[in-house]
Formats: sequence, structure tokens, C-alpha cells
Amino acid sequence: MDKLIIEGAVPLKGTVTVSGAKNSALPLLAACLLTSERCRIKNVPNLRDVNTMIKILRSLGAQAEFSNGEVTIEAKNIKSFTAEYKLVSTMRASFCVLGPLLGRMKRAKVSLPGGCIIGVRPVDLHIKGIKALGAKVNIQAGYVDTEAKELRGAPMYLGGAFGSSVLATDNVMMAAVLARGKTVIESAACEPEVVDLANFLNKMGAKISGQGTPCIEIEGVRHLHGTDYQVIPDRIEAGTLILAGAITQGDCFIRGAFREHLSAALDKFQEAGIRIEDVDGGIRIRPRRALKPVNITTLPYPGFPTDMQAQIMTLMSVTPGISVITEKIYPDRFMHVAELNRMGANIMREGPHAIIEGKKSLSGAPVMASDLRASAALVLAGLVAKGRTEVSRIYHLDRGYENLELKLQKLGARIWREKE
Repeated sequence: MDKLIIEGAVPLKGTVTVSGAKNSALPLLAACLLTSERCRIKNVPNLRDVNTMIKILRSLGAQAEFSNGEVTIEAKNIKSFTAEYKLVSTMRASFCVLGPLLGRMKRAKVSLPGGCIIGVRPVDLHIKGIKALGAKVNIQAGYVDTEAKELRGAPMYLGGAFGSSVLATDNVMMAAVLARGKTVIESAACEPEVVDLANFLNKMGAKISGQGTPCIEIEGVRHLHGTDYQVIPDRIEAGTLILAGAITQGDCFIRGAFREHLSAALDKFQEAGIRIEDVDGGIRIRPRRALKPVNITTLPYPGFPTDMQAQIMTLMSVTPGISVITEKIYPDRFMHVAELNRMGANIMREGPHAIIEGKKSLSGAPVMASDLRASAALVLAGLVAKGRTEVSRIYHLDRGYENLELKLQKLGARIWREKE
């Protein structure tokens, strides 16, 4: 098991390029099950989660090769409709093979998913959506077993207790593209990753409109064909790198950071005093003068992303004044609070709220990552802290950030990987 060692308080300078979006690449790979023809996906990040998805596709009978950021998939002969617990339990996004298997094979048996422990994340909206398409669903022994002689387009509402669901929207959209008739998804997720999947499916021959809005319409087609496609840049990695530059008073160009994908986050970053410039091909961070506390509420897109909550909390930990962060997507997503406090932060949690009293500085300490975004928050804390920080359990980080320590090294950070 690896850990990261960080010697902090070094301003970052230089240029770094954002990798392809993990949360886009995973459903795109799953969508390749919808056709027997070859698909080539470019700009795919080399991550644990991506390699897990490739293993799942191979276990189902697809041929899949991954080299130099490109994945080539040919699902000509699907030999199984069952995605096994051993693989699915390690990554929640693997549940998105349910939709394409059901759409093409009219049968899917998928283990209930795992992933980061950030609170309850039920699959009720997935089940609601595929039932609306006419599938029978049986949940038994930890598996969701679905079957339909024929899928039929239908209107449905996919809003949940905490808003829309990206994975549920993805799953239903992938099942519906081969259904007979028209499907209308109300309260659909609007994230750029959903738009990316819809654009990919349309390039395969699907008829989807309204992606990026709360109402997606899908006119079913008889079959899809293979195609080439390029994954969008990872907006969460981009936001994390922006904060890395800002928290160290650095001067960095983040190539591939799209303002249109980060508008709510950038608005709060600028409100906090971060100097951001739009540059052709990305975003530049200039050395800041002084930071100001901000209050933040995480919301479904286009609101402030829950996947940036832990990282902005680190920034507020070294921002004078009182900040309040309210988590409305995953109210239990605060496992990083105790570890940040170990480094000298002053954070108090009250239900879905975190109250942060900013300090002048943090101190390096041994800390433990609890989930993917908490890992990134602790790395940011290590970059700004005085002394040495050791971040253990970074296998969480490797699930969602491609070579993060190498990218930070390129910007001048004193960070390296060691065996625990």
C-alpha cells in the first residue's frame, strides 16, 4: 500500500494538463455494450476505476484493450448478463452496466455497488426508471436482477430526496436508446458528464435531445453502431488543481479547465479572493493577495459540486474568518473533517453543516484518506502546511486522479510516493 509524502509551503508555478473525466469515461465504456461493433474511446484516464470497468466488460465477454489513453472495445459476443459482486463492489459507477445490458440483452443481473463510504447512496431511482421502461426487477442476495421481453419508451420522473442522480440518468438513458417508442426523463441530471454520454450515444446512432437540461427525450432506435469519441476533461480534477495553485499562492496555468463546466465553483473561488484569468485552452491562477471566507451549499449541477466540497474546505481552513459549508447531496460526506483538524484546522460539524474558523496556517501530520475527494483535500492541506505531511490509504486517490503527484511535482511541489 502506498502513501504520499508532502513537504509543504511551496508556491506552485507552471503549466499542467487536466486528464479525461473519470465520471464521463466510465459510463462511456459501459455504453459500448450497446453495440456489437468496435468503439474507440480517447482521452481516457489511467485510473483504478477505469481498469475495474475494463475488467467488468471483459468478464461479460467484451474484448477491451487500453493503451496510451485509448480504450478499444468490441462487444460482439456478450457471454454473460451478470456483473459479479467481486468487481462491482469496489466501484459504484460499475452499476451503470445495468442499463446497456438490459437495453441490448433484455436481461441484466448486477451486484449492488460499492465505492467510497460517503453516506447512503441508494439505487432506487435506477430501479424506478427501468421499471418504467417495462422491466421486471428482483433484488435478491445482493443483486439487482432485471428482465424484459421488450423495453418500451415511457415518461418518468427521476428526482430524488437530494435532487437528480447522474448514474440513474445514465442507466435509464442507455436502456432507453434501444427501447420501442419515446422516453421522457423529467428531473434528469444536467452534469457535463451526462451530456458527454448523450453525445456519444448520438454519435452511435441514438436519437437523444435535451441533454444538459432537466428534461431529456429519447426516441428509441433498432440498433447502434461503433464510433470513435473523445472524453471531456475532468472538471473536478481541474477544480482541484486550481485550488492547489490558489492555496499555495502559486502562478499556474491549468490546461483543459473549462469555465462552462465549473461556473458555480469558479464563482465561489473568485468570491473567496482567488485571482482567475480565462486563457485560451484553460484557466490561469495568479498569486492572491488575501482570501475571504465564503459560505457554500453543495447542489446538483449547475450548483456547487459535492465533489469539490472537501477541497474548498481545506482552502477555508487557512482563510481568516468563519465559513459555513452545507452538504445537501451526501450529508454524511465529512469524514475529512477529523483529519484536517489533526493538521491544525478548526472545523466543527453540525449535521449537514461544517463551520470552519480559518487559521493562519496548518501543520504537517500523518493523516488517513477516507474517500476519493477527502484524499485530494488532504493533499491540498499538505501543500500549504508547514512541515511534512504523510497521507496514507491513497488507493482512494488513485481511483479518481491520474498521476496527481507527478502533475504537482511538475508545478514544483515537494511531493512523492512511498510504500507504507
